[in-house]
Amino acid sequence: MSDDLVLLENWASGLLLKLAPTSRRTIAQAISRELRRSQQQRIAAQMGPEGAAFVPRMARKHIRSKKGRIKRDAMFTKLRTAKYLKAKTTADVASVEITGRAGQIASVHQEGGEDRVSAHGPRARYPRRRLLGFAATDRAMIRDVLIDQLSR
Repeated sequence: MSDDLVLLENWASGLLLKLAPTSRRTIAQAISRELRRSQQQRIAAQMGPEGAAFVPRMARKHIRSKKGRIKRDAMFTKLRTAKYLKAKTTADVASVEITGRAGQIASVHQEGGEDRVSAHGPRARYPRRRLLGFAATDRAMIRDVLIDQLSR
């Protein structure tokens, strides 16, 4: 996967260096918008970048009310909104990141690890759920956006 990104970067770098910084930033904005859109769709589908489904939530022992409702709901519903999933750009960089406290929570799920359930609550182990990453379709989308923007 990283080899494909290196090849794409080598191919595009020569073309992009010839452009003005404002043009590079416009291209970076288009790429980051499309990347954010693809990440949002993947999180909504509860899939990782590799195409594997997220590990489901662990079952709790006893729930008094709303039995099972939370467990059936999709995970990370708010993380995929524009409030938390930010597309950032400069003339040289296009990135998608999850900001604030939500970013700290997302990093625990991204890498898998241990964190507190609430501020002073017990610690829990979270399985690895890759929220952000490059899929094969993302690389093709980046190439298509580059070609589209450079042809203008």
